[in-house]
Amino acid sequence: MLRVGLTGGIGSGKSTVCRLFAGLHVPIIDTDVIARQLVEPGQPALSLLAEVFGKEIIKADGSLDRARLRQLAFSDLRQKRQLDAIMHPLIFKEVVAQIAGLTAIYCLVVIPLLVETQNDYILDRVLLVDCPESMQIQRVMDRDGVGREQAMAVIAAQASRRQRLALAHDVIDNAVTADRLAEQVKRLHNSYLLLATAGTTSA
Repeated sequence: MLRVGLTGGIGSGKSTVCRLFAGLHVPIIDTDVIARQLVEPGQPALSLLAEVFGKEIIKADGSLDRARLRQLAFSDLRQKRQLDAIMHPLIFKEVVAQIAGLTAIYCLVVIPLLVETQNDYILDRVLLVDCPESMQIQRVMDRDGVGREQAMAVIAAQASRRQRLALAHDVIDNAVTADRLAEQVKRLHNSYLLLATAGTTSA
């Protein structure tokens, strides 16, 4: 199976691109979705997080207080590393398990922080969803209801556009119309089908 890692900065439009691929019946494994599932009430990861970060990260209903955990983890680099040390191996293990359960000839693995985490994901190609930083900032402001400075701070904390471009085999320009975006997805979909059928990872 051809494994394509999809990445991109916050506000780049990864979700929109994923919906277009899903519309073409491409299996999509999303590490953000997996991360949320791993910390649901009753899951071992939630207990581990509570041991490390304290019981105050658990709400009265037993669910994770994500805002509190973010506050703790991102205010201290050591605690951020502890969070990563707990979550990343569990996410990686679940990605491997989900890929093993697929029968399609290619799949997308959505890894927003692929550059930052530097995990050993077994990927054949990396697809970057790209747009100008100014567009990212506006999208984050509109979506999250935050000010320009806060949006810029989030973007600055992630890998740079140049770093992502250096890692990518394929790039989708998401600073275009919906029709043009769909055309790019369809073209790449056909390319991946050809690569997967030929049993190769490069055109």
